[in-house]
Amino acid sequence: MSTPKVPPPPPPKPSNHRGNDSVVSHQHIEEHKANGSTDNPPPARKEQVVMTPKGKTSNSTVILIERKLVEEISERVHVAGGDHKGIIINKDAIKDQKSQVIPAQLSLEFRVFLVSSNTGQHSQESRTLRFWFRDWINDVERQAQVAQDFFRELVTPKEFPRDYVGFIKKIMKQMQRGYDDIQALEVELRILETTSAPPSRPPRPGYLIFCYGDCNRKLHSRLSSSAVSIEDTQFEVIPLTPEKVLELIEQAYPNPITPEDLARDNGWSEEEVQQVLTALQNRGLVKAMEYNSFTRIHHEDKDIKVVKQMPTIASNKQPTIAIITAQYCEKLAVDAMLENKETFVRYTTVGTSAEKDVNGLERRRQKKKRFGESNVYTLGNIGAHRIVSTKLPSVGSNREAMTATGNTTTRLLGTFQKVDYVFIVGVAGGVPHYTDYRKHVRLGDVVISHPDIKRTSVLENGHSNPWGDDQFVYVYNSRGREVKTYFPVNPCLQEIAKYLQMQHVKKPWENYLKDGLKHLQERTINDFTRPAANTDKLYMNIGNRDVIEVAHPQQKPHDAPEDAIDAGGPLTRVHLGPIGSGSDHIKSDTLRTEFSRTFGLLATDIEMSSVLDSIIGNCRDSFILVKGISDYKDGTTTKKWQNYASLAAAAVMKSIICAMDAPTNV
Repeated sequence: MSTPKVPPPPPPKPSNHRGNDSVVSHQHIEEHKANGSTDNPPPARKEQVVMTPKGKTSNSTVILIERKLVEEISERVHVAGGDHKGIIINKDAIKDQKSQVIPAQLSLEFRVFLVSSNTGQHSQESRTLRFWFRDWINDVERQAQVAQDFFRELVTPKEFPRDYVGFIKKIMKQMQRGYDDIQALEVELRILETTSAPPSRPPRPGYLIFCYGDCNRKLHSRLSSSAVSIEDTQFEVIPLTPEKVLELIEQAYPNPITPEDLARDNGWSEEEVQQVLTALQNRGLVKAMEYNSFTRIHHEDKDIKVVKQMPTIASNKQPTIAIITAQYCEKLAVDAMLENKETFVRYTTVGTSAEKDVNGLERRRQKKKRFGESNVYTLGNIGAHRIVSTKLPSVGSNREAMTATGNTTTRLLGTFQKVDYVFIVGVAGGVPHYTDYRKHVRLGDVVISHPDIKRTSVLENGHSNPWGDDQFVYVYNSRGREVKTYFPVNPCLQEIAKYLQMQHVKKPWENYLKDGLKHLQERTINDFTRPAANTDKLYMNIGNRDVIEVAHPQQKPHDAPEDAIDAGGPLTRVHLGPIGSGSDHIKSDTLRTEFSRTFGLLATDIEMSSVLDSIIGNCRDSFILVKGISDYKDGTTTKKWQNYASLAAAAVMKSIICAMDAPTNV
């Protein structure tokens, strides 16, 4: 049973007079002026924060917290003192509200799990915050930003209230000490279900149970002791499974990998790894190669040509566009967009075999022979353009991985010297917005690297930037020591992407996605269909390895009506904005949030700085990143959405390429 929403009282008329007892924030007024606002300043008449119970049922409670002028407050109140001076609690609930109902301007819902100190019962609770704003704040983006800032402060990990009283009290204190743009806030607490046992905890990310409150600390500690936070995965022992071994082989592709490497890097038994590899061989997923190595069997394996050197390519068939991917599923998705494909794999070896001396006796071998850095190139067509796609053999923040990705990119551009445009296509983690649907990046969406023209950068860069010296499309934070920003000298790809996004009715990527899905379904066992909408869960870390589930912001009438929605939920939306990386900042929820906010990021991904350094170092003036969103971290923490996100990114990539002018330099 929902309780009717009570409108906040009309805000007092602005006055030039500020009494000494005014609770209006002086800092807020100064910020209001600094922003160049010509709107009316906050009122100076004395206000106090009032909490009023609105209604209570067996499973819900509704409370209204609002600002009121002192003269409007009734006598039936409790007035707080000390640190809580300025807070008023109505002793009577609102009854028979007859005033006109004004819908909330913005609402936000999140969920927690509670543990009763008396019964030990577990219950899931929905908490909804509904916001009304002052008359002077009419901009919906500003309203959404204020609400998001308020929510983020409310759930700050070190200060998140662990009981009902603390939760309501913190809301009132935040209203009292700032957020003057908020006129009223309604809190609805609603029990969804009650069980005798805690919800099951998935093995990863490992902390999706929210034991709320210190009321039963022993139970809380016991339930949390088995959790492994994402931040602690460096200490996690990875189970040996066929799925995990196949994933690692796909990550290394096109480099073959040995059982010895797999066992050493993951703390497994080499003998058990060999047994898993044999099982994968029997399933036709991997194949054995020289030097006791294994590699992935591509679904078009019989058409792949193994070469020692790339054959000479006629001038009119030289590719002018290069596409770089990092994950196996990304390479499959990109190649599904190509026509007239031809794939070449070039293997290299390192080390020396045993040699024989003049007497025919073997000398001691100096280094075991094995495969070195290998390369895979797929040539094909998209429209009038010749394309070459490749996959990086390894990606990561360690020096070896970054060197390998840089070398692969340099070798690609050296081999195909007519390449003028470089696309980096794949998956990434979305940066969610908890209150603004238009800014919210969710699973299955695509983010295109583009400067945020609404903000100014915190850095300067020595290159000539077509958007001005304060813009960038990609930012890399190296363990907090070095911040590097990137942007293309020639912004033509970004301009095409912006044009496509503005064509609200025509969305060519939707047809390309359908065609690509059909192509892959006919040729591979990998599932590239879109996962169910209810698998897109949005969580926020509140500390102590606990998180809360936050509802996705909902589309409003003033939002773009052409955004595709079907019965299963929203379909792919395209966003333009900066993308960032940096292992330390991406691993930590707190640092990632601050990193994203500082640079206005819409997505974060695995580290591509060495790839971008190579592109710029090889004088390629046009590059763009097209990233499908598969999680809310860096795109690699879960495989559930990776395939679909890769395909969505590839479809948007094809839309950009098809909108480009036909090449003239071939």
